[in-house]
Amino acid sequence: MDKIKMTTPIVEMDGDEMTRILWQMIKDNLLLPYIDLKTEYYDLGLKNRDQTNDQVTVDSANATKKYKVAVKCATITPNADRVKEYDLKEMWKSPNGTIRAILDGTVFRAPIVVKGIDPCVKSWKKPITIARHAYGDVYKGAEMKIPGAGKVELVYTAKDGSETRETVHTFQGPGIVQGMHNLNNSIESFAKSCFKYALDTRQDLWFSSKDTISKKYDHTFKDIFQEIFENDYKNKFEEAGITYFYTLIDDAVARVMKSEGGYIWACKNYDGDVMSDMISSAFGSLAMMTSVLVSPDGDFEYEAAHGTVQRHYYNHLKGQETSTNSVATIFAWTGALRKRGELDGNSQLTAFADQLEKATIDTIEAGEMTKDLAIITSLPNPTVLNSEAFIKAVAKRL
Repeated sequence: MDKIKMTTPIVEMDGDEMTRILWQMIKDNLLLPYIDLKTEYYDLGLKNRDQTNDQVTVDSANATKKYKVAVKCATITPNADRVKEYDLKEMWKSPNGTIRAILDGTVFRAPIVVKGIDPCVKSWKKPITIARHAYGDVYKGAEMKIPGAGKVELVYTAKDGSETRETVHTFQGPGIVQGMHNLNNSIESFAKSCFKYALDTRQDLWFSSKDTISKKYDHTFKDIFQEIFENDYKNKFEEAGITYFYTLIDDAVARVMKSEGGYIWACKNYDGDVMSDMISSAFGSLAMMTSVLVSPDGDFEYEAAHGTVQRHYYNHLKGQETSTNSVATIFAWTGALRKRGELDGNSQLTAFADQLEKATIDTIEAGEMTKDLAIITSLPNPTVLNSEAFIKAVAKRL
C-alpha cells in the first residue's frame, strides 16, 4: 500500500512521562504504517527544556507560526519537587503558557462523545466547547499579604508622571490583596478567535463574564466582544445561521446545565480553566477531550487536555502493566493531520484523520477500552485493555 504523502510538515512537540510513551506507540502503530509523515521535531521533554534553558519551547512556538499547524504531547510544568527530581537549573514556566503567549492564542476544548460513556447531565446530547482566554487575570496577578492596619491603593503612573489612584481597601487588621490586569489587544484577539472558530465549526457562540459586579474589568471584555461582533461578524453569523449572545457567568452556568449542548462557551481565563474541567468530568474524562490553541493569524496547535499521567509512568518504569487512555493524544494527532490536509488541499490526509477517529470511537463502542472508561461505561461486560493493547485494537480497525 502506498503511503499518504505530505507536502508541508507539522510541528511535532514531544513531551513527558507516560504520554511520551503513548506518543511513540501512536506513531508506530497508527501513523507511520499509513503516512509518509513529515514533521519538524522539537523535544519538549523536561530534561531537554532544562538543557536548552527552555529555548526549545520558544523555537517550537515560532515554528508553529511558520508552518501553521502543530501537535503537542503533554508536558510537565515543574514545581519544587520536580526541580529536585530532575535536578533542574530553575523552575521553568509552563510550556503551554509560553506557547500561548507567543501565538496569542485561544484554547478550545470539547469532549469526545462516545456511546456508552454517558454525560452526568442527562440533557446533554452534543459536545460543549469551552473557549478559554489564555492570558492575564489571576494567572499574571500580583499578590500581597497585608500584615496589619493600613491602606491599599491601585496606582497608575502615566508616562508624563501624573498619577491616578483608586483605594482597594482600608485594612483594620491582617488580610490579603491581589492585583490583576489584562490587555485590550489580547481581549480583541480572543474575541476574533472565538468568532472565527464559531464560523468554522458552524456553532453558536456564548460569552459570559460578571459585568454587573466588575463594571470596568469584565465590562471591557463584554464591550470589546460586542463591538467586534457588530462591526465584523454579525452579517457572517446571520449568513451561517448561527448566533452570538452575551450573558452573565452565573446565568450561563444555569443555561448550560439545562441545554442540549452543541455550542461554544467563551470564558475568561479562570472561568475557562474551571469550566473546562467541569465539562470534561461531566462528559466522562479529561482523557476524552480535544484541545486546540487557535491564534488570530490562523495558527493551530493541537494537544491532549490532560497531564503526563505520572503515576502510570512510574509503574511503567517498574515493568508493571498500565491501562492509560490515549484517546485525547490520538485526537491531537488527527486534529493536526486534518488541519494540515485542509490547508494543503490534501484530501487523503483529511480522510485518514476521519478514519482514525472513527476507528478509535468504534473500538470503545465495541466494548474494548482502557480501565478508566471501563469503570464508567454503561456498556455491558467491557474488555479492559492495557495501554498498548488499546492502541493495537484501534490499529486493527483502522
